[in-house]
Amino acid sequence: MNVRRAVIDNGGVELAVFDFPSAEPAVVILHGLAGSSREFEQTARALAPRRVVLVDLRGHGDSTRAPADVSRDAFVNDVVKVIESLSDGPVSLVGQSMGGHTAMLVAARHPHLVDRLVLLEAGVGGDGDAQSRDSLRQYFESWPVPFADHASAGGFLGDSPLQRAWVDGLESRADGLWPRFEPGVMVAVMEHVDAHALWDDWERVALPTLLVFAEHGIFSPRMRAELTDRAGHASSIELADASHDAHLDAFAAWADALRTFVSTG
Repeated sequence: MNVRRAVIDNGGVELAVFDFPSAEPAVVILHGLAGSSREFEQTARALAPRRVVLVDLRGHGDSTRAPADVSRDAFVNDVVKVIESLSDGPVSLVGQSMGGHTAMLVAARHPHLVDRLVLLEAGVGGDGDAQSRDSLRQYFESWPVPFADHASAGGFLGDSPLQRAWVDGLESRADGLWPRFEPGVMVAVMEHVDAHALWDDWERVALPTLLVFAEHGIFSPRMRAELTDRAGHASSIELADASHDAHLDAFAAWADALRTFVSTG
């Protein structure tokens, strides 16, 4: 499957998108914090013959690395710009973690652009605090960058599916390998996600929605129940033996659930 890379300008912020062209309507997928579109390349290929568009969100991957605005509105506006630039009709919108929070807001505020919504280990926000963000900053700043090579990066980061994705996605520069994100930007992004639980937006979502939780994910039974109960048209599933990054460590189950949902209706 050929992949077309494009850069979309949104008010001076460059958004890198990777278009797997095929049959419409398109499926647009948004990655989580400190991730990139690379994590979902396998998912895109599994959805063939559907067209799939992967987006490097602002502050991530090949998109503008240190944008001035990392508000929720800015992320939403970016996704709206991508959809309007690349699609002639509503899309199936998929997001994991922070990308899922963004996807939810797009569906709530721009329902004409979305016909189906899939949230993988994502919710309404408002559940982090300064301590959790400080821990996040300390972890990312502990990386001894630049790494000399992929082996040394793997030796430090570890061998989980997420850590391997980070290693595989490192950017090669003259002095070594660097992450495709800035720690301070990631913390600033999460400050906006943590600021409020956006239940009003969630309750405005009135289109078919699939909540995908992981057996070993971050959502408690109470949190899952509240999300499902307060949704108008949501169903939920749990992926066995999966983590918060179930698209990486429970790929077959994730791909099957996603393929089934976006193909119905």
